[in-house]
Amino acid sequence: QVQLVESGGGLVQAGGSLRLSCASSKSIQDLNDMYWYRQAPGKERELVARINSGGNTYYMDLVRGRFAISRDHSVNIMFLQMNDLKPEDTAVYYCKALAWVAASGVFVDYWGQGTQVTVSS
Repeated sequence: QVQLVESGGGLVQAGGSLRLSCASSKSIQDLNDMYWYRQAPGKERELVARINSGGNTYYMDLVRGRFAISRDHSVNIMFLQMNDLKPEDTAVYYCKALAWVAASGVFVDYWGQGTQVTVSS
């Protein structure tokens, strides 16, 4: 079992920055891919960024060049640095981790509870 806890959300003006954190109860060296998703009111949850255990990253087109995902194995935290925020970035942001469960012989997704990001114009 892996518990993920997000923090760092809040209210910011357009053009501002926030850094989200996702703290893991398990060593993130033992996790596979880690992700940030977001869900705006009335919309489906969408993948924002992904980072694998080797540090390779992926970004959705809307945030590429503005957001940066990283993972710090020393403190078991994944980050999402968000710069030049826009009102359309307003959403609840969730982190997710993919972990191998040896007892079951399957990969399992673990989700955090989400953190609200609101960008005012």
